[in-house]
Amino acid sequence: MIIEQIYTGCLAQGAYYIESNGEVAIIDPLREVQDYIDRAEKNNAKIKYIFETHFHADFVSGHVTLAEKTGAKIIFGPTAKTNFDAIIAADNQVFKVGDITITVLHTPGHTLESSCYLLKDKNGNDYALFSGDTLFLGDVGRPDLAQKGAVSEEDLAGYLYDSLRNKVMTLADNVIVYPAHGAGSACGKNLSKETVGTIGNQKETNYALRADMSKEEFIKEVTDGLLPPPAYFPLNVKLNKEGYKDIDDVIKNSARPLSVKDFELIANETDALILDVRHQSEFVQGFIPQSIFIGLGGTFAPWVGALIKDITQPILLVTPVGEEETAITRLSRVGFDNVLGYLDGSFNSWKKANKEIDTIKSISAAVLEEEIKENVPVFDVRKPGEYESEHIKDAESTPLDFLNDHIAEFPKENTFYVHCASGYRSIIAASILKARGFHNVIDVTGGFVAIKNTGIEKTAAVCPSTLK
Repeated sequence: MIIEQIYTGCLAQGAYYIESNGEVAIIDPLREVQDYIDRAEKNNAKIKYIFETHFHADFVSGHVTLAEKTGAKIIFGPTAKTNFDAIIAADNQVFKVGDITITVLHTPGHTLESSCYLLKDKNGNDYALFSGDTLFLGDVGRPDLAQKGAVSEEDLAGYLYDSLRNKVMTLADNVIVYPAHGAGSACGKNLSKETVGTIGNQKETNYALRADMSKEEFIKEVTDGLLPPPAYFPLNVKLNKEGYKDIDDVIKNSARPLSVKDFELIANETDALILDVRHQSEFVQGFIPQSIFIGLGGTFAPWVGALIKDITQPILLVTPVGEEETAITRLSRVGFDNVLGYLDGSFNSWKKANKEIDTIKSISAAVLEEEIKENVPVFDVRKPGEYESEHIKDAESTPLDFLNDHIAEFPKENTFYVHCASGYRSIIAASILKARGFHNVIDVTGGFVAIKNTGIEKTAAVCPSTLK
């Protein structure tokens, strides 16, 4: 038996390759599926089943394409409805893969169709639980993503409580837990950086699995402090239910090198967004006016999904040379398939053509310490939890996720400063603000990590309004 976790850090997502006696099951595959096919062919094995733990909201799964390329059967848990051929399994239905079996455990709560998959070894012993978004390490799935009609997030949280107590916590302590996500995912609140655990460890350390916890306490704790989900989540769910383009076709149509002239022409004649994905240190020194920065070096795809509201938005790319296909692929993972092309030769081509450029002014934390004495406004674009933990006294909390909701709070004429934890998110924010006409923004290099080493007065307090 082979079990491989294929973890994608940008999405904080774990897919799984399971092989036994020449047969393979894939759980929650990424949209680009060739890697799974290559692994199976290398081992002279055949992909038999594709198990989906639920309709994912944070990425486009590869189930449809993988089934088309291999003939494998797609399996969802009870109540799922799709626009493509799939086996809608019954609770406790068993699927054989070589010498092992995989049992469907219907665990509604994160979504109504959410299911875990219990792998039993060739001797029939419970070996591993592929827990999807039902159980994470240190947390459980948020219950607010699949509200329908009279079903509220409190109802879903109650279902999740029952699912965990009746289906998951009854398993032996030595059963391995393979979750769908780790730290950084927006599908939970407090996910661990670890990506593999055990049932026993989770019973000891996961707040949601406390033995003495009542359903009422669970519902309150799981629903408390939930921020609104990113705008692209329901759009990805729709794609995962209805189907989508083959990623190979998306890359073929999108990977178009454009001369400066053609790039500028398309930008002027369409409503295309210019997305610059270089490193933030390069971006601040020079970029095409009106560009938005979201660097490939960070959690690129989730930030694209959170900040670009429409997955059909036409996009023109400025990438590091050689990273064009990488950017297109990572955009497609969250459903952004409408890339019109990329600037051939990257930003250097734009400079060589003597085209207009823009820059972002940055200062060090030490300089901010001097400037802040003049009572200049400071805006903190970290998440509310980070802000609550510690922040510059009198700084405003304007989380990057919801920057568009705070635009009216930024000064239109007087200088103001933005910072995040280390510098990635603040440059995203500054680029958006510059595109909106706020040319009086200054970024603090190194973010709060650098600010902590200064004498700037800091405090900890509950962030008002942004928690709602």
